[in-house]
Amino acid sequence: MLLSPACAPTRRTFVISLGAAALSPAAAAAQAAAAGRIKPCGPASRYTPAVKAAFVRRKGEYGIRWPGQIWDGEAARARIEKQTMAAAKSLGLHIDLRPEPLYSAEEAGQWLEQAAAAKPDGLFVILLDRQEHAWPTAAKAAGLGIPTVVHSPIGTSFTTNTDGLARREGVFISSTDDFRQSVYGLKMLKAGAKLREMRFIVLRGDERRDVELEPFGTKLRYVPAREFLAEYDRTPVSVDVRRLAQTLIKGATRLAGATEQDVVNGVKSYTVARRILDREEGDGITMDCLGALGKSKVSLPCISWATMLDHGVPAACEADLGAAVTHALVQFLFDKPGFQQDPVAETAKGCLIGAHCTCPTRLAGFDRPPEPYYLSHHHGKRDAVPVPQWKLGQRVTVADVIPPTKARPKPQLIVSAGKVVENIAVPPAGGCVVSVAVKLDGDPELLDYPGFHQVFFYGDHKKDLAAYARLFRIEPVLV
Repeated sequence: MLLSPACAPTRRTFVISLGAAALSPAAAAAQAAAAGRIKPCGPASRYTPAVKAAFVRRKGEYGIRWPGQIWDGEAARARIEKQTMAAAKSLGLHIDLRPEPLYSAEEAGQWLEQAAAAKPDGLFVILLDRQEHAWPTAAKAAGLGIPTVVHSPIGTSFTTNTDGLARREGVFISSTDDFRQSVYGLKMLKAGAKLREMRFIVLRGDERRDVELEPFGTKLRYVPAREFLAEYDRTPVSVDVRRLAQTLIKGATRLAGATEQDVVNGVKSYTVARRILDREEGDGITMDCLGALGKSKVSLPCISWATMLDHGVPAACEADLGAAVTHALVQFLFDKPGFQQDPVAETAKGCLIGAHCTCPTRLAGFDRPPEPYYLSHHHGKRDAVPVPQWKLGQRVTVADVIPPTKARPKPQLIVSAGKVVENIAVPPAGGCVVSVAVKLDGDPELLDYPGFHQVFFYGDHKKDLAAYARLFRIEPVLV
């Protein structure tokens, strides 16, 4: 049977399905089926970001001036064109690359005018020259207000060429022969476009409405929280729900307090959330979980959100819109899920503890095996949550997107990096059951660490996120 593009399993789904191979056939089938159905369903999932690209150089031989006659510019052009098209395919971008280089300032001006009129998601300027109109063209591109990535192979720039743009907002310069850095630049253009196009389902309040979260452009569809409760009440505990619950239990190293019924209830909430995500055409989801469900007997969506995060669907706790954007950004840029948490200062050991009850298990990446986890009660001694064991010594990044306010009209991106030093046992400690202690680089002050609900995720990406912030005119706050 042929599958439509919207229903076709992705590589991520395929790998997740393979992870069930060691389980019983019934459980493996249930996990594979669930994996095939959980995916972003909103406008971003159908949007292909568009980038205008062009080579820039003077016409004729290079002669004595850099990059010099020793450099084979035509070979470099052919190689970089091939790399660019490969990146477009792997990233899912439409890159409109001008067939011929921009040989003069006049040609460059015309191309920039046409590119601006097309309103692309980004510009990609590839310099094959250091002289004449090369760097002025890069500067003019950056001045259009369109996020611009500049690729400058070694030999096409001095620091005197780059210093004028180095700290300028709206531009990312990749001054290297390693094209992978420019691929990351293109990935940033994709992330910004996807973030703008995506729709978050916000289960909160009593009013249904559609708004945008400025300045990101992210769509927010508010759905009354009572709809989740009503959907939960009419959702049966089906055979598939019980099978998926058994899959989670069999994958766990142990149960600590949580019962099989707790897991079943959590999977039922997952089924409800997945159905709402599909019906409302959402790319991500968040919920005022404590406000809407805290006093009810309905299972909090901890298993739901952890499962969605493992499958690449941004899912934020407590209807926190900054955390929602941060989750999405981490996934778009680094292909791995993040852990939204409440920050706790550990002053004796000099660590920042991230504590929450919703944590993904595929911390190393969507297509990587999950970390070992056990199933525990939520810190409210109810429901069931997975508690993954973070790798000791693992480099991690801490990120927090802070939306603008009237008093501070520019958004911020708070970023730190460090390494995991301990998985705090809860109990005997108090608080949320997933509690990860991180020793931050530079030993910053912890008692007033900025932000809240920061996202921890694997990898040292402090510089990468700072580059994204500059490219999209966000104030980077490096701690």
